[in-house]
Amino acid sequence: MKILSNTSSIFRQGLGVALFLPISVNALPLEKIQLPAGFNIELYAENVKNARQMALGDNGTLFVGSRRAGNVYALIDTNQDNKADKQIILAKDLFLPSGLAFHNGDLYVAEVDKIWRYNQIEASLPTIPEPELVYDKLPNKAHHGWKNIKFGPDGKLYIPIGAPCNVCDDPLPYSSILKLDVDTKQITTVAQGVRNSVGFDFHPQTGELWFTDNGRDMMGDDLPDDELNRVSKEGQHFGFPYVHNADIKDPEFYNAEKAKLNTPPELNLGAHVAALGMEFYLGEQFPAEYQGSIFIAQHGSWNRSSKVGYRVMQITLDGNKVTDYQPFATGWLQGEQSWGRPVAVLTMPDGSLLVSDDAADAIYRIHYQNND
Repeated sequence: MKILSNTSSIFRQGLGVALFLPISVNALPLEKIQLPAGFNIELYAENVKNARQMALGDNGTLFVGSRRAGNVYALIDTNQDNKADKQIILAKDLFLPSGLAFHNGDLYVAEVDKIWRYNQIEASLPTIPEPELVYDKLPNKAHHGWKNIKFGPDGKLYIPIGAPCNVCDDPLPYSSILKLDVDTKQITTVAQGVRNSVGFDFHPQTGELWFTDNGRDMMGDDLPDDELNRVSKEGQHFGFPYVHNADIKDPEFYNAEKAKLNTPPELNLGAHVAALGMEFYLGEQFPAEYQGSIFIAQHGSWNRSSKVGYRVMQITLDGNKVTDYQPFATGWLQGEQSWGRPVAVLTMPDGSLLVSDDAADAIYRIHYQNND
């Protein structure tokens, strides 16, 4: 039997047998993370290989996807001390299973080309239920093929389909965001002209879809920006590959007529910051001024002469108008050296904020404690 090199209590897929291994403590320099006054950061989980999107079960199980690791995890805080002490590997060797969602007791897992469902998973753990194939008609190209998925207020599963390239004009469903009725299998195009969205959420008042989109590469250090966009009409176009941001013409694919379809972003987020997971903060632990704001995890640049990103940003809104955009958590980038890369954010029931990091194989918990 292969021994899995992860933390504390680990279950092997298909067996209900725990393997008790020594906890390997990573010396992550959390003291380098800078936060606003009153906020603190700590490890929620470590040795979660290539941790990406997170979803919380009704009973408190934290489900985590990965990309290059090919794993799906369940993390459990058995003694309720705000640190996971049990890790279960639910699946291995999947095709970039970055995205997952928890809905009506079921866990949904997105590979590049398939959606799987683990029915009533928390009721059976540590026994792992046999996954059910929900949908298998998604494109199978790996380039920008990993996904962030989420159920919307309409009960449909929203699924981005990235462009299979840096920049190209491939037909739908590429460069779009779809929604799937998991019962009827009906697919609807929600947004198009979207290069690569790896994070989205729904406005708590209007229900409108807001999403991050990663700008194209190879136009220099400062062009184009990543975007924060809002869908106000189903099927709306957001410019790619013809035009970027509000009016930046693509040097290869600009088309004046097609560029007229472009919906300008609500906010330019910075070039090459790799804006990924985002969430409207609806918790009650943080001070009142954070209520309804957006947190965005910036994974960080890979192709810029000086690095940018590697942080969590906060956006303040007045209705649909952005009124402020500022760093919330920084320090994963020290000069030109990075030791972590934030991927996704998730608000916990107590109002604390989890941040996944696929480079440090960690999940952090940011909480507020007023010491006045």
